[in-house]
Formats: sequence, C-alpha cells, structure tokens
Amino acid sequence: MQNFFDNKIVKTILNIVEIFIFIVVLLYLVFVVAQRVTNNKSVAGYRVFTVATGSMNPKYLINDVIIVKDVNPDKLKVGDDIAYKGERGGLEGILVSHRIIKIEKADDGHLRFYTKGINNKIEDPSFNEDRIIGKVRGKLPIVNELNHVIKNQYGFFFLVFVPLVLVIFLEIAETITNIKLEKGELEEAKYNKEETEDEETEEESEEDSDKVEEESEEEVKESEEDSKEVEESTETVEEEKSEEEQVVEELKEKPKKIKAKKIVELLEEEKTDNKDEVI
Repeated sequence: MQNFFDNKIVKTILNIVEIFIFIVVLLYLVFVVAQRVTNNKSVAGYRVFTVATGSMNPKYLINDVIIVKDVNPDKLKVGDDIAYKGERGGLEGILVSHRIIKIEKADDGHLRFYTKGINNKIEDPSFNEDRIIGKVRGKLPIVNELNHVIKNQYGFFFLVFVPLVLVIFLEIAETITNIKLEKGELEEAKYNKEETEDEETEEESEEDSDKVEEESEEEVKESEEDSKEVEESTETVEEEKSEEEQVVEELKEKPKKIKAKKIVELLEEEKTDNKDEVI
C-alpha cells in the first residue's frame, strides 16, 4: 500500500483531484455566502443571480449564474437584458431577468419598460424605472459551470461526490498506512534497541568471561609459581638435610677413624718394641 502512495503519478493525480475539489468547494462557498450575506445587494456595483426558469433560453439556461450591473435607466435601450422586481400581474416582488422590447416615457416624465422572455410568447406586465435592478452583463465564468455541475445530480455525483469520497478514503488509507509504518518503525527501533542491549550484554558477559579467564590464568600462573617456589624450597630443604646427614655421618665416622688410627699407632709401637727380640 505504501508503494502505491509513493508512486509519483498517483501522488500527482491525487494532488490534482484535491486541488480541483478545493477550488470547486471554495468558489461555490464564496458564491453562496456572498448571496446570503449581501442578500443580493449591490457590491461594487454588481449583483449575482441564478436563473430559475427557461424563459431566456437559449441565451440564459436554468441554473446559469448571471452578473447584473447597476445602471442608469436613461441609458437602457430596446434589446438590453435587464433584471427587475415585478410589481403586478402575478410577478409582485419576484426577481425577473428578461429582454426590453419597448420603452415609453410617461406623462410624469418617468420611463416605463416593457419586457419579454426570449422563449416566452407573452410579454411581461409593464413597470416603472424604479423597479429596475440592473443590466445583465453576462454569465459568471467558472462559477456558472460549477453551479450546473453541482445542481445536476449526475454531475454532482461523478464530478464532486465521488472524487471527494475517493480523496477522503485515500487520505484515511494513507494516514492508516503511515500510522502502521510509524508503529512498525517504533517496533523495529524497539527491537533494534533490545538487540543492541542484548549484544552489549553479551559483549559485557564476554568481557567478564575474558576477565575471569584472565584472572583464572593469572591464578594458575601464580599457583604454578607458588608450586615452583615450594618445589625449590623443598629441594633446598632436602639439600640442606642431605648436607646435615652428611655432616652427621662424617661425625659418626670420625671417631672410628680416630680409633683405627690409634690402633695402627699401637701396632706400630709394638712392632718397634719387638725389633730387639731374637727368636
């Protein structure tokens, strides 16, 4: 799933869809809010209206968004498309956008306008100039097309609802994937940390075992040296003992030698004494 989101083409498509939906929603919200907040009052001399009927077909279709500009009634002429507020004939208080077919000047000096829808066979009831809201300048670009899409159930479903749901779904899927990746990275980091700790513990244990071996080797060496010293001391003691024994034996043998020496001397004396005798 992560490879899908990492694909450059997929990312580009998703970004385009998101931007498109954002622009659509933003423009439409601006349009709706502007209408609601201003209550179709003039803003910088302009108003925006939505066509509700097909009386102006084919120039203005149902759901077309048109721009109406404030205008001086004296400057209007036959053939101009205007927006006005009806005053009679079932159009009381209704906003109407039709084409001027005739202009008359009343006895009181005011202008009276006659209008009719392009697609209508009957003209509208006439009205005074004070009922005029403005002159239709045309359709509002982009917003007009968006309004048709949004007002059409199929267009709204396939061009707004489906892409919006798709984007939301993909955003949720990407979020879940990122969470799983982060969780996996955390678990991997935790595993690596534990593995590192285990390695450190093993290294420490190996170092300790090496130290123990070194200490045992040193102890063995010391014991060997001690045993050597003991052997040397034992040999020294044995040598000393042998010397002592030799001395003792010499001391024991000395009286014998002295005694034998005396006996030899006595025998020699007797021999000397017997030299004067004749047999």
